[in-house]
Amino acid sequence: MKKQRENQEGARCDVRGSISAFVVSLTMTFMVCAGLAIDGGRIVAAKIRAGDMAENAARAGAQALTNIRSGIPRVDPPRATRIASAYLETTGSRGRVEASRLEVCVTVRSTETMTMLQLVGVGSRQVAATRCAQPIAE
Repeated sequence: MKKQRENQEGARCDVRGSISAFVVSLTMTFMVCAGLAIDGGRIVAAKIRAGDMAENAARAGAQALTNIRSGIPRVDPPRATRIASAYLETTGSRGRVEASRLEVCVTVRSTETMTMLQLVGVGSRQVAATRCAQPIAE
């Protein structure tokens, strides 16, 4: 038996399928919210990992010091760049290293592939983090 109801003019109209459309739209809304939560968390975690890698590489590079005995330690830029780049290579990270006599800065980039948000057309996102380290004379 068909479900029918009367509209304002008194004519009967068929309302079958309206619940199905509501359920489909509600399901899609929940899927997008779950995607934002899951993939958003993955992006935050990737950003933290990139920051950790950059910070550790910068600290490793900043240990390449000269003038230690003079009391004013300075970074050896070519050696610091090699050390920081070697650290990034051993961890499998991609990044850019910049070294001066005063500090070593490392920028790490990574690409995070979306899982749930691929359903709505979001493929991947790139995250980057920059950290610097300076020698301290004590």
